[in-house]
Amino acid sequence: MQVVVVIVATLLAGKVSAQGGAAVTAYSPYTMFGIGELQTIGTTQMRAMGGVGVAWRSTQMPSIVNPAGYSATMQNSFLFEVGIEGNFLQNAQRQYDASGAYTGLAKNGKNSVNIHEIAVQFPLTKGLGMGISLMPYSSVGYKMSFLDQSDEIAGNVGAASYTYSGEGDVTEVKLGIGWEPFKNFSIGIAAKYYWGKITHNYASAVSNNIVGTGSFLSVIGEDEYAISKFMFQAGLQWNILANDKHLLTLGATYDYGGGLKPKVTKELVLNNSYETEAYRETGLSQMQLPHSVKAGLMYQNPKYMAAIEYEFQAWGSGNNGRFEERVNNNMKVQYVDTHTAKVGFSYTPNRFDVRNYFKRMSYRVGARYSNYYQAYNGRSIPQIAVTAGFGFPLKFMGTSSIDVSLEYGLRGSHALMNTAPKIGMIRQDYFKVGLGFSLFGEDYWFVRPKYD
Repeated sequence: MQVVVVIVATLLAGKVSAQGGAAVTAYSPYTMFGIGELQTIGTTQMRAMGGVGVAWRSTQMPSIVNPAGYSATMQNSFLFEVGIEGNFLQNAQRQYDASGAYTGLAKNGKNSVNIHEIAVQFPLTKGLGMGISLMPYSSVGYKMSFLDQSDEIAGNVGAASYTYSGEGDVTEVKLGIGWEPFKNFSIGIAAKYYWGKITHNYASAVSNNIVGTGSFLSVIGEDEYAISKFMFQAGLQWNILANDKHLLTLGATYDYGGGLKPKVTKELVLNNSYETEAYRETGLSQMQLPHSVKAGLMYQNPKYMAAIEYEFQAWGSGNNGRFEERVNNNMKVQYVDTHTAKVGFSYTPNRFDVRNYFKRMSYRVGARYSNYYQAYNGRSIPQIAVTAGFGFPLKFMGTSSIDVSLEYGLRGSHALMNTAPKIGMIRQDYFKVGLGFSLFGEDYWFVRPKYD
């Protein structure tokens, strides 16, 4: 198993030696550890504005980020949102030979399309609303291979091949209520249910005939993590300024986090020239979600919306803080706290213009900066994204719309790891396209028609 650990690290870093090489062949090698790549929470409109949403208070759109926003739901109305998202990703890594000389840039990519969010929101009574949403929380996807043709291996058993792959996701289902106990101040609480399955597979084998007298051991293994856990969130929104033309809202949320305790099933098959041995064991993992705090401000008037937001996630505390994986060249992988800054802006020239449809459209831009929740040899992984989008109203004076979001981002860089020999970090460039449908928002859907 020591060989397996060494190869995992080599694959993660994508190192190439003079005799053989490694390459990332699908999605993101950063999802090999932990719960995977975290998704941006929010509706299509929010994602077009950098992902802001904690201070977003609207009577026309579900408040997915902050349960305090549920209280803004107008009576005799029903809000429904569904969104899909396409992701186009490319991995790139600078390669070096055993002497440390640069040999070229390795690239690969992957495309995917999935449902991003489904949300409904409705009033219970005046100043009291309920919301339900379903969206992906994180995803795992990678496939990597390594061919070892070093003198030590080739002279005894031939070329040894190693393959690692993983897939799965975690989904968040959220149910909460928002209450406005007095004018311009709302509080909310929500229960979040996380469920999903993440699978990691690994295999090693001799890829050609044995040329020496040495022995070898083929390994096929699978680790499956089954997640099913409730968490809780609390939020507030305070309208600092509220009149017919201006609305300035302060919003904040706190996610309790805690241990996911997924059920882990590990299966291992060992095979040599004489016999095959199989092992299976089950248990609970110490994987946990972080305590998280969000705070932000949003200003709205008939033409403009502008928001800033900050989020802190304590990934580096508790059981996560004690996690440390030592892999190839003594490279250390560990969890770290994350800090995220977001900014968003929207412009609607004249939503009441009868003649010019383009003036009734909304035009959105935003940006986001954060660090990934894992570090490699103490090196942080930066994440940067710029966003844009459009809102297309379906009818004059209506609140239903079709929304489009565009996002370009990058994760990581072409910097070198603090290892010897040279290992280049993996940089990911991606482009996301979101399509959202905000429907059934008009309150006259619930007005009984009258006939003469």
